[in-house]
Amino acid sequence: MLSINPKMLPRLDELEEDLINRRKRAVEEGWQGEIEGLDLTLTFLRSKRQQTHHMQRSGPVELGLPHRRPALT
Repeated sequence: MLSINPKMLPRLDELEEDLINRRKRAVEEGWQGEIEGLDLTLTFLRSKRQQTHHMQRSGPVELGLPHRRPALT
């Protein structure tokens, strides 16, 4: 899974704005295939932004040190 550096969130905002503008033009021109593709891309972009915000809030997960299990006899 691709993770986004939180410092890149402003770039995601720029990309979203561009995609929205491209979608408006596609609607005006009647480009159905383009509209569907842009909608899918916007969905993925927004999902990735949400995941990045969630990762910022939750922080790293402490897994602890591994240990040996006792041998079965």
